Amino acid sequence: MSSKSLAAVPNATGKPPRKQRRTVLAPSQKYEVYTAILTSSSTYRELAEKYNIDPTTIRTICKKAKAGALDALASNTPRGKTLEQVELEEARREIERLKATICEQAMELYLERGKESWD
Repeated sequence: MSSKSLAAVPNATGKPPRKQRRTVLAPSQKYEVYTAILTSSSTYRELAEKYNIDPTTIRTICKKAKAGALDALASNTPRGKTLEQVELEEARREIERLKATICEQAMELYLERGKESWD
């Protein structure tokens, strides 16, 4: 009997053997994997064995890291500010602009119709 056919044989309880648990890496470990591949200090196989993960997982980590780095470089956020902070500042400026527009329209309406029509 080959080792492949043994995996399908049920154990004493009659249930097939469980698959290995999926290894979840911390972000710092993913970064280590990415830098190891980037600097060619380790092969996919060595890293897969070291972290107990599949080589396709390493490829996925590298793709995501590259995409994230390109997105970060492509964004035109000012230095030291997060994307959320920049968006919040833009939203506040828009609110101020809209307030000024509403005030101007209210003044024009007041001058055109007079105050009596408001009562």
